[in-house]
Amino acid sequence: MEHMSRRTPRLPSWLPIDPYILALLGTVALAALLPASGRAAEVAGGASTGAVALLFFLYGARLSTREALDGLRHWRLHVTVLAATFVVFPLLGLAARGLQPAVLTPELYSGLLFLCLVPSTIQSSIAFTSMARGNVPAAICAGSFSSLAGIVLTPLLAALLLGGTAGGFSADSLLRIVLQLLVPFLAGQLLRRWVARFLVRHKKVLGYVDRGSILLVVYTAFSEGMTAGVWQQVTPVRLGALLAVEAVLLAAMLTLTWFGAKRLGFGRADRIAIQFAGSKKSLAAGLPMATVLFGAQASLAVLPLMLFHQMQLMVCAVIAKRRSHDPDRTVPAVRTGTRASTALQTR
Repeated sequence: MEHMSRRTPRLPSWLPIDPYILALLGTVALAALLPASGRAAEVAGGASTGAVALLFFLYGARLSTREALDGLRHWRLHVTVLAATFVVFPLLGLAARGLQPAVLTPELYSGLLFLCLVPSTIQSSIAFTSMARGNVPAAICAGSFSSLAGIVLTPLLAALLLGGTAGGFSADSLLRIVLQLLVPFLAGQLLRRWVARFLVRHKKVLGYVDRGSILLVVYTAFSEGMTAGVWQQVTPVRLGALLAVEAVLLAAMLTLTWFGAKRLGFGRADRIAIQFAGSKKSLAAGLPMATVLFGAQASLAVLPLMLFHQMQLMVCAVIAKRRSHDPDRTVPAVRTGTRASTALQTR
């Protein structure tokens, strides 16, 4: 799940790499040079758990309950996005099983398959849908529903498809994910009426809290991986192969969501929302889940997700810019029924 706000974030068009990705890479480098170990690792682990809980509390406090309930009226679109995220993606991930061990090591393949099980994003789906003149309220609701469903579906699918690879999945691990992600989110929803104004006044600061929380989780996971020596299993050739496989995966999902939505009878604005919400994977939701499910192997498990995250931002930015110049740029009446639909249609 990504950071949400009424104002759609503008993506820098002049940068080949998002500055936040550079921060992620810097965090990985820091973990490689100065990994947390011993008591420091325990402190970092506790801090990252608390930071993620705070992150999901803020997500819950930002999401309007009325908009979420009104979004259910556009159920066909949301079911389509959920099917792309939790059915089509996993099937493609399973189809890539034949690539190991010749192309991908078993550890990298497990990370690739885990990537296919992670829920969709919110923030970037909103940003690209708005840039392409699509149905923004639908993108908000679709991303939110996907993220909430992923709290339960992702660990269950990991248990089914990854088995013992996922660090010994158990009811306890599912409970930990629910306590760390879902409970804070629901608490944010319950307290939204009292904290909403505070969030609006301190939006910029809270944005740093969002990203800082993810950086802390990345540092903790990669420190644990360095301490366990898992990075000795990765070579530049394997990384190049992983990037190639992920490029094919992203191209397949972008194609299937766009033309599949057309075949299902959706209009242009809805197809844009489906394409951007149905082809993405959330780094913010995937990281804490990976740390619970994979333990010391979490750094390798999230590597495919981190690479895919950057790739989807770069590719979708190009697609969204091209869609914004399509002859038919008029956004039809929004079908989600939210009162905020008029405001959210603006870039």
